[in-house]
Amino acid sequence: MVPSTRYARSGDLSIAYQVVGDGPFDLVVAPGFISHLEWNWQEPSLHAFIDHLASFSRVVLFDKRGTGLSDPTPGPATLEERVEDLTAVMDAAEIEQAAVLGVSEGGSMAMLFAAQHPQRTRALVLYGAFPRLTRGPDFPDGVDEAAMTVLLDGLVERWGEGVALGVWAPSRRGDPALRAWWGTLQRMGASPGMARRLFSLYAGIDIRDVLPTIRVPTLVVHRRGDQMVPIGIGRYLARTIPGARLVELEGDDHMFFVGDADAAVAEMEEFLTGSRPAPTPVSTVLATVLFADVAGSTELVARIGDAAWTTIRERFLVLARRALVRFAGIEVDVAGDGLLATFDGPARAIRCALALDEAAEGAGLRVRVGVHAGEVERLDDGGVAGLAVHIGARVMAEAEPGEVLVSGTVKDLVIGSGLHFVDRGARALRGVPGTWPLFAVVT
Repeated sequence: MVPSTRYARSGDLSIAYQVVGDGPFDLVVAPGFISHLEWNWQEPSLHAFIDHLASFSRVVLFDKRGTGLSDPTPGPATLEERVEDLTAVMDAAEIEQAAVLGVSEGGSMAMLFAAQHPQRTRALVLYGAFPRLTRGPDFPDGVDEAAMTVLLDGLVERWGEGVALGVWAPSRRGDPALRAWWGTLQRMGASPGMARRLFSLYAGIDIRDVLPTIRVPTLVVHRRGDQMVPIGIGRYLARTIPGARLVELEGDDHMFFVGDADAAVAEMEEFLTGSRPAPTPVSTVLATVLFADVAGSTELVARIGDAAWTTIRERFLVLARRALVRFAGIEVDVAGDGLLATFDGPARAIRCALALDEAAEGAGLRVRVGVHAGEVERLDDGGVAGLAVHIGARVMAEAEPGEVLVSGTVKDLVIGSGLHFVDRGARALRGVPGTWPLFAVVT
């Protein structure tokens, strides 16, 4: 029987999810590029795969926003929004901590969630996943972007006909039943326009900077002959995520439930149910830090006096705190003439920065804002520490009055958010090794 479909609220949207099994721990599956919760059950091999997962865990499945049974959206979600949807599903299913299985494109969502919320991530399993898909000078294991574009354009042109099965599942390219199911999944999972918009984001996905901040037990499962995501990408994940274990399986299929699917799920079961202890509580998480300070404050105090400055500063802080509440920021410190806050997601941090700039103008001030994402340590007194905090402060120091400046890491994480940037060049940040590409937010 098909499990009941329920809905979780993520902002203004409804995210469809199902719960299968009643095992001793929860396993949330972050799906690949499209899914349809109820049509999934019509393919026997996928049905069997889910049943195997449910034999040792309580499985939670969901459709990403804009796909399947979840609310439609005008465009694909950003990674930040997808993490929010995954979190909303866990909250709706009353899950405090879960293992997360990221499949293909869903791996990026799963990795970002694990980095940002290690306390809620029991373990991380990645199948056919990638932090970046396209090849580049510093990423030779990726796929050729031009070839990928030709493949995906052809798929969208014949969307709903079951084409490209030979790439996703070469071992069953001649299976008419799977081809029919695959074609229906395309039609039910997403419209052709949404599919094209989803594919258009692939070339921009790049979360490599996030990988070293993942501090939960991680299993990387990858097929050596995968036609969609080369094995070199799986090997890159395993050597870049601290302590990750790599399992290379024989076969050419990218679809996780075809080919020798029993071998894949057996590796997952052993990893998740073995004698490994549960992860110990950690105090480090992936976070976005925002630094802001009032430009020319020393000269302003000298001109208007301490009392007038205190009044202006308090007015600015009231406006700033309203912005933090609006964008779910956490105030860390307001010492001197500045502000330090943290956010779960970089897009919210940037939008809060823009609101801070507007609030400062309303108070007759100009601020400089710097935004960076990285691993931070949350201290017992509510403060934060770590290299990412230091970098965030240095990024702010490079900003001009009235400018919101972000690191290249932040820019890469908000691909598809609608935010726009101007390249400010690579700069050496005082006390930080190497050079860092910086970008100004433009409105």
